[in-house]
Amino acid sequence: MYSNYHTHTYLCRHASGTPKQYAEQAIKNRLKILGFSDHNPCRFKNGFVSGYRMDTYETETYVNEIKELRVTYSNKIKILIGYEAEYYPDEFSSMLKNIEKYGYDYLILGQHFTNNEYDGYYVGMPCNEEILKQYVNQTIEGMKTGLFSYLAHPDLVNYRDNSEVYKREMSRLCEAALLLNIPLEFNLLGFKEHRHYPYGEFWKIAADAGNSVIIGCDAHTAEDVGNPDIYNSALRLLDKYGIKPIKELKIL
Repeated sequence: MYSNYHTHTYLCRHASGTPKQYAEQAIKNRLKILGFSDHNPCRFKNGFVSGYRMDTYETETYVNEIKELRVTYSNKIKILIGYEAEYYPDEFSSMLKNIEKYGYDYLILGQHFTNNEYDGYYVGMPCNEEILKQYVNQTIEGMKTGLFSYLAHPDLVNYRDNSEVYKREMSRLCEAALLLNIPLEFNLLGFKEHRHYPYGEFWKIAADAGNSVIIGCDAHTAEDVGNPDIYNSALRLLDKYGIKPIKELKIL
């Protein structure tokens, strides 16, 4: 594996391991680029507290820990500071304002909820056609901001009721990503744990559309970074769909 841009740390509340542990595992597995992408900190306007992201006051700690690694391992690996961010219409501008104070290299779009999280639906749960459409619409709006370098786990949305509806809506998403030149992520965490994603029907649609594809570890433990067995298994599966993933991300 040449690069991984989807890496979480202990600060996101549902992963373990320090940035240093992830970096050392990436070096061990001979990666050339490691991007950190904890869930974006957000102080929600209505006082809602998310259970799976760092608080805004921890942003500086996150950035400083990664900056130190850049110096420590500068001759071994390229290290980037990023975030996995949702496009929440009412919260997006304040989220950007916070992370811009400390600087970052890239954002990846990982849309887990509709609306603004506190008033939305978690799309990884079985959902209906209305939620599917809302997920696709909101994800496309997020991509249109021009701020995201790729779309994480695009097939997270868990709709299985009607294959024609699924194909229609996910074709819209794939076509928008293609037009906007935004790669789609094949997610190794879901692949390793046999979750409902990666979903074969989605990758058939993406292959037909000609989307650019990148593999992301979605690492929540250090051991998840660049596991060669998991990575090579993913390559073999993608090859069956006629997909050759890109090695390196074009940072915006």
